[in-house]
Amino acid sequence: MITMYGIPNCDTVKKSRNWLKQQGIEYSFHDYKKYGISRQKLTGWLKQIPLETLLNKKGMTFRNLNDAEKAKTGDIDGAIDIMVSQPSIIKRPLLEDEKGRVILIGFDEEKYANALK
Repeated sequence: MITMYGIPNCDTVKKSRNWLKQQGIEYSFHDYKKYGISRQKLTGWLKQIPLETLLNKKGMTFRNLNDAEKAKTGDIDGAIDIMVSQPSIIKRPLLEDEKGRVILIGFDEEKYANALK
């Protein structure tokens, strides 16, 4: 089963959830606000995808970081520290398969259709 990681009130997450529902694709939802995210999970993802793909530098969470925190995001260990403490900085939604492989990040209907059908 697919696991979606995100925040329920995020518009992109809502679009993704609606699309999955319309397609009849079952998934579980991991709410960062309720459950956070572990260093181990982030480390596993970063073995599959680049930090620049996982870390959302365009959102308000990044913009609200102080200069020292922004500087920490330049290396993997520092970025993981920030993502653990502020998971809203992770691009979302992130879809993962049952083996822990990252399938998709963000929402693009065409990419979803190609990857999930």
